[in-house]
Amino acid sequence: MLTVLPDATLDIVFRLGLAMLAGMILGLNRWLHHKSAGVRTHSLVSLGAAVAMILVESHVGSDAQSHSRVIQGLVTGIGFLGAGVIIRENSRHIHGLTTAASIWACAMLGAAAGAGNILLGGLALAAIMITLILGGPMEVLMGRLLGVRSSNGGSEKEHDA
Repeated sequence: MLTVLPDATLDIVFRLGLAMLAGMILGLNRWLHHKSAGVRTHSLVSLGAAVAMILVESHVGSDAQSHSRVIQGLVTGIGFLGAGVIIRENSRHIHGLTTAASIWACAMLGAAAGAGNILLGGLALAAIMITLILGGPMEVLMGRLLGVRSSNGGSEKEHDA
């Protein structure tokens, strides 16, 4: 006999699944660019943020102040994780800023999924992916058109595409 899961359980599975998917999509982009934080890191960050949001909701309900405190903690805490992927080779070359930003954004996507705000999370994921995919080529193109040398010492290939 087929047992159907309760609606609350299905909702949690759906939210966690969306958070994991968002993390995997962002992580795959970073992995394809050979960055240190890839699919697993981004998925775990997104899932962790979703769990935090679901956990606070399950204990105190949909209290805006409680959600606000969780988001404040995520914004601060994930900043430290992002700092770990930033590498400074010398005074002129800094790598990992885009990956650090994607980890931070990934936490916010997970928080949106955990809070059940699927539209916001989906639109934000699309905007983030457009930025990651088109941002580097756009910088190169504008640099060529405007005659601006990139901050990475003149190389047209971006260090943190």
